[in-house]
Amino acid sequence: MDRRNFIAGCLGLPLLAQAGGSQAQAGLTKMIFPFAAGAGGDTLCRLIAQEMAPALQRTIVVENRTGGDGLIGIKAVKGASADGSMVLVTTGPTMYLLPMVETTPSFDTARDFMPVSLLARFEFAVVIGPAIDAADFKSFVAWLKAHPDKTSFGVPSNGTIPHFMGSKLEKDLGIPLTRVPYRGSAPILNDLIGGHLSFGIVTLADALPQHRAKGVKIIAVASAERSPFAPEVPTLKESGIDLVADAWYGMWLPAGSPPDFASKLGAAASAALARPEVKEKLTAIGLIPVGSTADGLTKELAANTAFWQPIVKATGYKIEN
Repeated sequence: MDRRNFIAGCLGLPLLAQAGGSQAQAGLTKMIFPFAAGAGGDTLCRLIAQEMAPALQRTIVVENRTGGDGLIGIKAVKGASADGSMVLVTTGPTMYLLPMVETTPSFDTARDFMPVSLLARFEFAVVIGPAIDAADFKSFVAWLKAHPDKTSFGVPSNGTIPHFMGSKLEKDLGIPLTRVPYRGSAPILNDLIGGHLSFGIVTLADALPQHRAKGVKIIAVASAERSPFAPEVPTLKESGIDLVADAWYGMWLPAGSPPDFASKLGAAASAALARPEVKEKLTAIGLIPVGSTADGLTKELAANTAFWQPIVKATGYKIEN
């Protein structure tokens, strides 16, 4: 099965080494981002790198390395020396979904990485086009039941949170749904506007411009609470669906890295995310700054893994590697 890009951004970031490594001794930090520049994850990485550099006394350089659903960056950090010279920033779904869907997992998050900090959250939305006669999610469900031949929905890629959200909705609603994978959110929104799809599941940030322009309508968000970016839109839970499916960026070091360095790194990241100018820039692109301890990241990952594992397993979806 073809690989698709997960709704994620990753970056590897060489940092202060306590021993060895000519780059570490020279005070150079490489920020390795395994996806294309310009997206929200890339912006997050560049912002926090700039703010963290003085605190860590490092020169930080961002480098984009694309391919492999983020695995190129993940493997780079997995194989790095555990001396504080490299750190990974990626989305939670990349770290817990990839091991679930690969026929032979390329990494084990708990075994291969040391948690540092949760960084920022982003949200998903259920979106319909102007051709659908529905005022809200509940009336849309009624519409789907009345039109069983029009139950196609778009997702930005196979093997992602929107993919498995659709599987969960299909089970909970008891309505057969036809998933249509795309390459990103933009073509989904175009097909919703054109009346070629019944609904789409995309990131809220991607849907908001067309929602505000009345091109499409967001009928539910999948976060635990109403989004600060669209407070008028109910959550899925408010709409009678027991599903919370947001996503987030986290930071990890290679397993075996110095714990005291991990603590300093996490503190620097949290301090950067707390700065008003950083918050303003991140919220402008649909990210909610968080910051946490290593324990907070571990608990978040464990909760997400436990929730999604049975859902993913029930679909039987796998990618060959």
